[in-house]
Amino acid sequence: MSKTWSIVVLCLALAACDRQPPAGESVVAPVTVTSADNGGAISSPAVASKPLTADVLEGTKWPPARVTSGEATISCDTDYATAGDGVPLVNLEYFSVLDAMDGCRESGVVRLRYAGKISADFADLVQRVAAMAKRMDIDNRILDLDSTGGQVEDGIRAGDSIGATHWTIWVREGSVCHSACVFILAAGDNRLVSGQVGIHRIIRLHSDATTRAELEQELRSVHDQIKDYFARNGVDIAVADMMMSVPSRDLRLLTSDEMRLYGLSGSNPVQDDLERIGLARKCGEDFVHRKEAFAHAFERKCAASGDDVGKMSDCGVELRQRYGFPDRKCPGESPLSEYD
Repeated sequence: MSKTWSIVVLCLALAACDRQPPAGESVVAPVTVTSADNGGAISSPAVASKPLTADVLEGTKWPPARVTSGEATISCDTDYATAGDGVPLVNLEYFSVLDAMDGCRESGVVRLRYAGKISADFADLVQRVAAMAKRMDIDNRILDLDSTGGQVEDGIRAGDSIGATHWTIWVREGSVCHSACVFILAAGDNRLVSGQVGIHRIIRLHSDATTRAELEQELRSVHDQIKDYFARNGVDIAVADMMMSVPSRDLRLLTSDEMRLYGLSGSNPVQDDLERIGLARKCGEDFVHRKEAFAHAFERKCAASGDDVGKMSDCGVELRQRYGFPDRKCPGESPLSEYD
């Protein structure tokens, strides 16, 4: 993992967890605005796509596919202000993806920038980039996202793929994540949000409903699927209920406090639990307790040193010695092990 990105993720993840507004700071009230986007949250099971199977992804003969619902680029650097967003990726066949990502082997980082709708080709995009990153042993995978929404079913399919392949989701300054995009945000191991996040009601296409009761029954089935999806990603199912109450022509913007409260920013609690269980199994419960104590101490003592990543990293490397890191049994799992 990039040393700089490791520190940034640690700081932002900690800042998004368990932190209350300072005394005297007002909490921004929820805002509902008129939706001006064409993405929406569209449920249309008749056009839902299926992922490629593992045996296909292990080979080099990937079925033809192209990015048509937005613009995708591949970068091997996290600093978009200096390095830009990388090379365009349109053709999703094996050797095209390989060529686009080849330079990321050395940096150990792949940043997939996507601006567009959540759709079947987007789901293909994240699945194939993740499969290539696995082949290249690139563990640091960042989805730099700007989307006004799209297909619910394809969003859930893409989200399940993201959840299984360990991505950081980044909604940077000036970007948005609206409507069905929230399914993607929910799936990340870490969710770093500086842009705007909003939700609204699902629009049902290809419906046979002729009455409100029939339409409500169809939507209830989709609603139950969304609740199950949010639950397995550590997001409060109240978000699914809230989506049902906001008219599709409007957009309910979530505050940073709400995103923390509902589990849509910071580290993914379900992934945290899985990693804690695996870490305890491999390194022992004492290791886990010391690592968690280090994280809290880092937040208090090092993250307070400001935006200078160098100062924060020096502080963290020095601080971890007090907690017995790097650990002899598990040096690779020790905090900031990339600095060793």
